[in-house]
Amino acid sequence: MGQTTRLFIAAPLPDGLKQFFTEQASRYKSDAIRQVPTENLHLTLYFIGNVPASQLPAIEDVTAHMAQQFAPFTLYLEAIEPGPKPRSPRLIWARFKNQPDFAQLSRSLTQALSDEPSLNREPKPHVTLARFRKDRPVPHDLETHYPDAPITLQVNEIAVWHSELGSPHPRYCILQRYPLTGNHPDGKTV
Repeated sequence: MGQTTRLFIAAPLPDGLKQFFTEQASRYKSDAIRQVPTENLHLTLYFIGNVPASQLPAIEDVTAHMAQQFAPFTLYLEAIEPGPKPRSPRLIWARFKNQPDFAQLSRSLTQALSDEPSLNREPKPHVTLARFRKDRPVPHDLETHYPDAPITLQVNEIAVWHSELGSPHPRYCILQRYPLTGNHPDGKTV
């Protein structure tokens, strides 16, 4: 059996936004909540999972091609809250307003990289800030925080990331970055 690697496609975050999110996540005080390390914060577009390492060049080629099809776009923070389902949350996330360019890029990556793409779910732009521990009860009465002033994330590039599982947190590293260089805001070349 060949070597495998655990991969995902995501947009990196600027340091200032990562620090802001880390500060916001620390407002949720509970031993049932495990905060994501600042260096691991990212905006996921498509989680690939474990694949043979020999597939990495093809995944990088697809990601580079997609980056050439899409122009940079801006996301607007809507809330920091428990999610994804308010009644049965699994995490604390920074949820951005739905944005067509994000949704189209995420769907395009999913369709190009998945053996069985499920395009029924609407991609939700978010950054996971903390996860709930599985060995503890889910905390109740967690607040939703809305930004006092507009908080934006300018998505100028996407990257292929490697995930190495570990305790207490996985380690993520960017393998290759790709600037978004498309000419048309809806991702179509002109």
